[in-house]
Amino acid sequence: MSVTPHADGTASERTGLHVAFGGAVYPAEEIARGAAYELFSADEVAGFEWAPRPGSALPWRRFVHVTEVTAVHGATEPADEPEAPLLMPAHRERGWAYLHQLSQQPAAAGDPMLAVARASAVVRRATRMVKVLSAQQVAGHLRGWLPHGFCYREHDVAHLRTPATTRVLRTDGDAGRDGPDVAYALRWRASDPGDYDVPVGPAHRGLIALPSRDGLGAPVLGTGFVPSNGQLIPEFITRDFADLPMPANAALVAYPAEGVEVVLYTYQAEQRGWLRMVGPQWRHLLAAVPGLSPDQEYVPNTDVPRSTQLVGTYGDSEYEAVADLPGGFRVLAMTRAARYPVDSVARRVRFAQWRGVPCLVLREEAGWLRLRLRYPNPDSVIATGAQCQERGVYEAWAPAVEVTDDQVMDTRYAM
Repeated sequence: MSVTPHADGTASERTGLHVAFGGAVYPAEEIARGAAYELFSADEVAGFEWAPRPGSALPWRRFVHVTEVTAVHGATEPADEPEAPLLMPAHRERGWAYLHQLSQQPAAAGDPMLAVARASAVVRRATRMVKVLSAQQVAGHLRGWLPHGFCYREHDVAHLRTPATTRVLRTDGDAGRDGPDVAYALRWRASDPGDYDVPVGPAHRGLIALPSRDGLGAPVLGTGFVPSNGQLIPEFITRDFADLPMPANAALVAYPAEGVEVVLYTYQAEQRGWLRMVGPQWRHLLAAVPGLSPDQEYVPNTDVPRSTQLVGTYGDSEYEAVADLPGGFRVLAMTRAARYPVDSVARRVRFAQWRGVPCLVLREEAGWLRLRLRYPNPDSVIATGAQCQERGVYEAWAPAVEVTDDQVMDTRYAM
C-alpha cells in the first residue's frame, strides 16, 4: 500500500496497526501488502531517522522488512496470494548474518546452504517485479523500452523506500547523477516464471568473469544475490537478457526522500502508452527526466519497434495478446467486447548468431541489426565489440548480411 502524508497523521494512527521489532512495539504502516513496514516512534530510537509528518506526533521512522519483525498486530487479510519468503536451513550456529556473508563471496556460489536459500525465492505468475531506474532509464521506458536485464521481486525490496537505500539496486553505474532527492522504479507483474533466470551456474560464468572496466553497475557475484554490505536480496535476470512484453497496468513510480511511493505513470496496453497519474504536488519529481514535460498527461510510444510480443490464439486465429494479470491473458483490442481471453499464449522473440555469438535481435535499420548478447562473456564482448548499456546488458550493431541463424521463436506459456 502506498501512503502519502496526510494532515491528520499517519495511517497507523488511524488504523491501529502495530508491529513488534527489536523488543518493542511500534505504530506502523503496511508496505507492499505486508512485505515491509514503516515504523513510527514519538522518541528517538537507534536506527530510526527524523522524518516528521504534518499533524503527526510520531516524528521518527524506520523501514523494516517483514522478516525483521517478530509480530504484527491489526493487519488485514491480504487480497493477493503472498509471495514465497526467502528461507534458509535451520542451523544452531549459522544464521542470517552467516548467509549474508556467503552471498557476498563468489567462491561460495556452490555452498549448499546458500543454494537452498536462493532456491526458496521463486517467481510465479503475477509476482510483482521491480527494476530501479535512473531518470534517463525512466525516459527510455516512457518512449518504448521494455522490461529487461536485472530485476527483483517487490517482496524482497519493499523496505528500500528512499533514494539512499535503493541505490544498491541501480543498474546504470551512475547512482549519484540524479541527486539525493528521488529514486525511480518500474514495477510490473511477471507473465510467466520461465521469463526469468537466476544469474548463477555455468551459463553465467562469463558474466561473472567480465572485468568491471567493461561493465556498468555492481559486479555480478554469481551467488544469485545483490552485492551489498547489509542487504540479503535475491536477484533475477530476464531469460537470455531478452525484453519482455509490457503487461497491462505496469507502473513507473518514484520514491522521494520523504519515503512515500508516488505512482507517476501506468501503462495503457491498448493505447501503447503511459498515462500520467501523479498530481500537481508531486510533478516536480519528473523534472529530472530528460525530454519530458511534467505537465504531459499521456506519453505514447507506438513508433518504437517491438523486439518481442505476446501472441495468443482465439478460435482458429492468432492475435497480439496482452498479459492482464492476475486475471490472465487476452486479445489486445481497443474495444472491450473484443478483449477475449486467449486459448493459448506465447512470447515471440527473434534470435540470431553473429561471429559465433548467440544474440537477440532488437531491431533492424538500413541493413544493420541491433543485437544484444544472450550470454555475455569476455570473449563474446571482444568478438562483437558490444558495449555495456547497463548492468549485464551488452549490445552491438551488426551488418545484417553477416548474421546467421536468424529466426523467430515462440516460447509458449502454460495456461
